[in-house]
Amino acid sequence: MSAIRVVLADDHALVRAGIRALLERLPGIEVVAEADNGREALQLIKKSAPNLILLDISMAGLGGLEALPRIVKDFPSVKVLILSGHANEEYVLRALRCGAAGYMLKEAAAEELELAIKAVTQGKTYLSPSVSRTVVESYLQRAAGEDGPIEQLTARQREILQLIAEGKNTKEIAGALDVSVKTVEAHRLQLMARLNIHNVPGLVRYAIRSGLVSSET
Repeated sequence: MSAIRVVLADDHALVRAGIRALLERLPGIEVVAEADNGREALQLIKKSAPNLILLDISMAGLGGLEALPRIVKDFPSVKVLILSGHANEEYVLRALRCGAAGYMLKEAAAEELELAIKAVTQGKTYLSPSVSRTVVESYLQRAAGEDGPIEQLTARQREILQLIAEGKNTKEIAGALDVSVKTVEAHRLQLMARLNIHNVPGLVRYAIRSGLVSSET
């Protein structure tokens, strides 16, 4: 049986090194690439054709929750296991809604990593036991309901919201996305109107609550 090909995406090199060391001790698993942000992860998936990506949530530029729907859409055969330090209910629900196959906490024991990988590569959903039962129940209740405000934003609006929350000004955002300043301003006005939030501090707080960025960013 061929090895499970894995891409690691985390913006902390030491964390990646630790996870890689654990994976390399497991039979039938091969780490084929490492990324430190969501954009690089998307490029590496295309190049290395993995079966699985271990995806961190809080990464600068393009976080895991923003990269997730793009991965699911562009690479439907690749399973996504979120590996996060946050047990926040909103993070977990959004990850599941966007198509993650599993959500594992970084505080988990090393043995849990093997269990999680086996589960998601077999087509099952995996959640760390320490993710509360109320999160699962809440997800099931909401799954058939309407999308929340964050899902109603366009991909570009969410991208701009994340960059605003990371402290980037309009010119810096335009440069990062290779668009004009006027385009950024137009998207910002649209997302403010849709969220009914009309100042930057409010946008930052909303981005943190929605899991676009970490409060530690």
